[in-house]
Amino acid sequence: MDIKKNTEQTPNVICFGEVLWDNLPSGRQPGGAPMNVAYHLNKCGIRSHVLSRVGNDKNGADLLNVLKDLGLSTQYCQVDSLHKTSTVEVNITTNNEVEYEIVYPVAWDFIELENRFKELTMQMDAFVFGSLSGRRKATKDTLMQLLDLATYRVFDVNLREPYYEKGYISSLLEKTDLLKLNTHELKMITGWYSISDLDEITQIKLLQDKYSIQEIIVTRGAEGASFYNNDRVYHQSAFKIQVKDTIGSGDSFLAAFLSKRLLQADIRECLSFASGLSAFITTQSGACPPYQLSDLTRFISTASGRV
Repeated sequence: MDIKKNTEQTPNVICFGEVLWDNLPSGRQPGGAPMNVAYHLNKCGIRSHVLSRVGNDKNGADLLNVLKDLGLSTQYCQVDSLHKTSTVEVNITTNNEVEYEIVYPVAWDFIELENRFKELTMQMDAFVFGSLSGRRKATKDTLMQLLDLATYRVFDVNLREPYYEKGYISSLLEKTDLLKLNTHELKMITGWYSISDLDEITQIKLLQDKYSIQEIIVTRGAEGASFYNNDRVYHQSAFKIQVKDTIGSGDSFLAAFLSKRLLQADIRECLSFASGLSAFITTQSGACPPYQLSDLTRFISTASGRV
């Protein structure tokens, strides 16, 4: 799939799916992978749009206000009069890992297809989506129809039990141009098709051959990340930092990588920048902390030992 050729014009990205409140031990925080990715894309200079749905309740009104405060448009967020705004109960373990209890059903389970969504999707340079958003038929049907219209489809795997199964994930992989997943998700998905314990390169080749996915990102947390493009592979080590929490770090990685990729930067630059933003976010509280690109540049320089 060709990446945007005209780098003089700011790329546009749509982020589809869940927006919600994460109820953390320290208090509630706005969340949802699409919102997180859109926020960081905006910070990285890419114009992004959130396509979602909230309830006609206080949580929904508060969330729309938060989106505006974060610099994100609410133009494509539907308001549901029947279903509540999404909430997630979040627990951070002693190992700084995050556990989720996702309330179901909620407003974003009922995203309705509108003609303006079709028009928007066809105009976008990338369409970012995850697996969680299609856990219910209404939103899944909308997602599938929009994917057929999208020109560059970015699948951020987000396997949350019990909201996924082989057939559904397979249908998404068939519509994917750039795939991002972690090592656990990679092993789980390839395990559906092979009984042997495959090494990562063989796992990647299995997915590329089966689904014709040209580009795959594999993240490993503190062990770094890799990018596979057909027969080429690039590795990126992680920054050595003191982790505060890991919420939203994967979303920031994807946003940073995509921001550079859409501008046709060298893959090594894409990976390095993504690793830097992801590391920076893990030193902060919450998935969408306030920052400027100058803050990020200074952090990367310090963390990489260049100053």
